[in-house]
Amino acid sequence: MSAVNDTKLKSVIFLLTRLPSDGDTRLWISIPFFFMYVISIVGNSVILFIVKTDPSLHQPMYIFLSMLAITDLGISISTMPTILGIYLFNSREISLDACLAQLFFIHLLQCIESSLLLLMALDRFIAIYNPLRYATILILPRIAKMGLVAVLRAMVIILPLPFLLKRFQYCQANFFSHSYCVHREVMKMACSDIRVNIIYGLFTKLLTMGLDSLLIFLSYVMIFKTVLSITSHEECLRALNTCISHLCAVLLFYTPDISLTVIQSFEKDSSPLLQILLGYMSLLLPPLMNPIVYSMKSKHLRVRVIRVFIK
Repeated sequence: MSAVNDTKLKSVIFLLTRLPSDGDTRLWISIPFFFMYVISIVGNSVILFIVKTDPSLHQPMYIFLSMLAITDLGISISTMPTILGIYLFNSREISLDACLAQLFFIHLLQCIESSLLLLMALDRFIAIYNPLRYATILILPRIAKMGLVAVLRAMVIILPLPFLLKRFQYCQANFFSHSYCVHREVMKMACSDIRVNIIYGLFTKLLTMGLDSLLIFLSYVMIFKTVLSITSHEECLRALNTCISHLCAVLLFYTPDISLTVIQSFEKDSSPLLQILLGYMSLLLPPLMNPIVYSMKSKHLRVRVIRVFIK
């Protein structure tokens, strides 16, 4: 009986979903996706190169930004094979093992990015609340430890997911509603009792993005409270201006994901097309836009980015 179950498990094939299109349209749709990936990879790589090679950028804010760029690169690389494959080559099939590997890295990197956005909110709070001690509080060894804790936290929380899914038998029509694998999609394909997975999936969501977004919100409440106590109007605006890039990154990361979660949980009759688009936005927008937003808002960084491309 065990041998039969193992055979069934290994032969599981999932079918990915794309935007409605025929052959010619599918190839045209692949073009913007291809350029989005190119811009994401080039943009985040340039950010890493500049921060690494310019000693004047070896400051807490830019070190956290380089960590964010590494995470965004990982998300782009994790999703690229299936998203581009489905539009360029109509490759809709994915095996169970490949699917579990992809969902592990997607959830792991999203959890790390959520933690980094929280650390960047803490960075902005310290810079505004206690600017004189900013450089002595966020020293390089401490920043490295904070980054390591973010990675270890994500590993501990996300690692059980593929093992919980591996034990299931999959006997339903295995059509996903996205072009990549995530825990919720794979879990729904199982013909076993998935209550443990539902509870653990909710636990991971609340413990990572739920808790992080709450703490980021509280950080900005304290930031605004501190800024409002500043008597000079110009200094108040200058302090708030340093937070705009981070606020944009937070909105780009959390808004599509929260919207997709709400729709999947409460809007059972929602448009599949809307779910596909929100899914793409939650994974493709942050890696694409973060380098652009930070380069536009940071004059120091923007000058060095221009120099890279002019040379």
